[in-house]
Amino acid sequence: MRNLLCLFLASLLVSGCAPLKKLGSAGDGSEKTGPAALVAFEQEVKITKLWSTNSLGEYRSINGGIRPVLAAGVIYAADSDGNVVAVDADTGKQIWKKSLDTPLAGGVGLGGNLLVVAGTDGDVFALEADTGEQRWSAWVTSEVLSSPAVNADVVVVQSHDGKLVGLHASNGENRWQYEIDSPILTLRGTSPPVLSDEMLIAGFANGKIVALAADSGSLLWENRLAIPQGRTELERLIDIDGRAVLVDEVIYASSYQGRIGAIAKASGRGIWYQDSSTVHDLAYGLGQVYSVQKDDEVRAIRGNSGQTVWSNDQLRLRKLNSPATIEGYLAVADGDGYLHLLSQTDGRFVARARVDGAGVTAPMIADGQKLYVQDNDGGLTAYQID
Repeated sequence: MRNLLCLFLASLLVSGCAPLKKLGSAGDGSEKTGPAALVAFEQEVKITKLWSTNSLGEYRSINGGIRPVLAAGVIYAADSDGNVVAVDADTGKQIWKKSLDTPLAGGVGLGGNLLVVAGTDGDVFALEADTGEQRWSAWVTSEVLSSPAVNADVVVVQSHDGKLVGLHASNGENRWQYEIDSPILTLRGTSPPVLSDEMLIAGFANGKIVALAADSGSLLWENRLAIPQGRTELERLIDIDGRAVLVDEVIYASSYQGRIGAIAKASGRGIWYQDSSTVHDLAYGLGQVYSVQKDDEVRAIRGNSGQTVWSNDQLRLRKLNSPATIEGYLAVADGDGYLHLLSQTDGRFVARARVDGAGVTAPMIADGQKLYVQDNDGGLTAYQID
C-alpha cells in the first residue's frame, strides 16, 4: 500500500504539484490550476547558442535525480536508459560514451577521476572519468534517485529506503551505513548528499539534515529543518529532496511543506528559518538564496537574515527545474522547454530562449557566462549569456 501511495504522489509531483494543492496540502483549492501564460517583456540580455549535441536518450528522472556535471573542461551526463557520455565543454564534441545495461535514476557523481551513477534497482556503477571504462559495480538496498557524493576515498549513496551507504572509492566495497526511520509516506525522491572536507551533509524524508564523518559514517550533528504539520499523511510530508548549498561555512537547505533554513556547518545550529515548500535544489548568488517553490513561484531570500527580497509568480505551474545562478542572473527552465533568465536583484525577466519542446527537468550547469542545459529529449546544449 505504501509503495502505491508513493507512486501516486510521484505522478502528482512530476506533473507540477498542482494536484497536491487541490487535495488540500497547501492552498484553499480555489487557485488556478493551469500553467501561467508567458508574459511579454523587453529583452535586456542576449542568449546565444554555442553548440548542441544529441549524444543521449530521453531524460525521465525524478526531480533532477540525474544531473550533468562539469570538471576540467568536460561535461559528464547520463540518461534514464543507462547511457553515460563525456563531452568537450568548448566544442560539444563527444569524448566517450558508455552504455550500461540498466535504467539509471541517480548521478552523475564525480570525484577525482571517478564518475558514479546509480540505477532503479540499487545498482551503483563507477567509471573512469577519462575513458568511461567501468572500474567497479556495487549494490545498495533500494533505488537511488539522486547523485552520489564522491571523493578520493569514499562514494556515498543515499537510497530511497532511508539509508546512506559509504563505499570504498577504490573497489566499491561497503565501508559504513547510516539509517533513519523513514516516515510512513514519502515523496519519490532523495536529496543528493554533499561532501565538504571530511564532512558529509545529507537531508532525509523525515525533515532532518545530518552531518556525518565521511570516513566512518559517525553522526556529528543533526538539525530538524522541518516539522510535520496537519492531520493527514499527505499534509505531514516534509521530505528534503533538493541539494543543499554550502556558502562560507553556512548550509542552506529546504524541504517540501516545511522550511528553508540557514545552518552553521560546524555545529548544526540553526541561524534562521522561514516557511518554504520545494523539492528542488537551492541556488546562491549576490548574498541571496534562490528557490523554486512547489507552485513554481521563484523566490529570493537574503542569506544572512532569511528575509524575502523578492518573488516572481509569473511562471506558476510551468514545471520549473532547479534554479542556477550565472553572472548577475538567475536561470530556470520549464516543462515546455523555455529557458528564462531573471535579474537576481529584483526578479524581473531579462531574457528567454526556447531549448526544446520536450521540456527541461535536469539541473543546469553555470560556468562563467556559459550555461549548459540537458533537455528531456536527450539534447545537451551550451549557451552564452551576453
